[in-house]
Formats: sequence, C-alpha cells, structure tokens
Amino acid sequence: MKKTLLVLLLLSMGSTAWAVQGDAEKGKQIASSVCFACHGLDGVSPIPTQPHLAAQLPDYIVKQLSNMKSINGAPPLRNNPIMSGIVASMTDADMRNVAAWYAAQPPKRSQATDPQLVAVGEKLWRGGEADRGVPACAGCHGPTGSGIPALYPRLSGQYQEYTEAQLQHFKNGTRANDPAAIMRTIAHRLSNEEIKALADYTAGLR
Repeated sequence: MKKTLLVLLLLSMGSTAWAVQGDAEKGKQIASSVCFACHGLDGVSPIPTQPHLAAQLPDYIVKQLSNMKSINGAPPLRNNPIMSGIVASMTDADMRNVAAWYAAQPPKRSQATDPQLVAVGEKLWRGGEADRGVPACAGCHGPTGSGIPALYPRLSGQYQEYTEAQLQHFKNGTRANDPAAIMRTIAHRLSNEEIKALADYTAGLR
C-alpha cells in the first residue's frame, strides 16, 4: 500500500504542467448554461452537498466528468445519476473547456468549525496513523490541501458536508473510481468521527 502511494505521488510530482488544455471562455459558456445551478458560475457551489470547483485541478475535473459518463452502455466508473445525465452530451473538448474555466477561478476560502475535530483532523492530515496503515493526507493532497496534479484533488475550502460524504462513499465502496483503490483502502480504516474531523479540518486549510 505504502509503495503504491509513493509511486503515484512521485508520478504526480513529476508533472510540471497540467495535462489538460482547454478553452476557458468556451468553458464559461458551458458553466453558465449547464453547471451554474449546482456549482456556481464562479465555481462556488450554493449547495453544501455539491462541490466547489473554483481553482480545482483541471485534470481532476476532466477525470471525474469522464468517469461519470457511460461508454457504450457500460456503467460509469463513478456512479452519479444526475451527473451521468449531464455529461452524456458533453464531448471531451467540452470537459476540457469547462475544467479550464473552473480551474481559473479564485479558490473558495472557508473555515473549520469545531476545535476538537480540528485537532483530530490535523493529526491525520499531517502525520496519518502508521499503526493502522493510514498515510498522511498531506502526502497526496499537499500540505495546504491544494492538490497535486493530476490524481489528487484540491480539498482546501471544500464544504465539510461534501468531503465527509465522499469519504463515506469510499469507505462503503459506493464510490470506486480511485486509482488502485487507494481512497477506499484508507477510508475503510477511518472511523466516522475521523472522517468528520478530516472534513472539518480541510475546509479551513490555507
């Protein structure tokens, strides 16, 4: 497990530029007509159960959109009935363009809300739990939660509700589009309280 994480991390750090090349202005048109209701035109979602996309890594956005799309009638890699319906009509260029638009927006700034949870979340984020095989979250998502292209998303400023829900999905296996099952393995080793703590802590990362 540790070896797999290290290999993926080194591959990611070896990338000096985003692989995704999109037209942000064309992406703005898509965002303003399709995405804005749930994710906001500027990538700041008005709904806690929907993610902020402002300043999200474009590679990651494209990967998630692609994973939610059914190919030749096969079930999508990431199960999301609402998004699967939306991306069904999107081309690869559309995905790159909307990713470029949202990646160019200023990041959402938020804050943690519970000091006790923050203490637990900070410990896991910075140091993990070696005895349980839980690596430090900062190793893949960066010390400030800004993410590392292209596999690891920005988590800083994300809604606590959304981050907690995704960790729970990884934990129970209802989300399974993580490379080499990394997040499923890690989340399965976390308690519900630790998941809540990480979600709260990452919201306030700078």
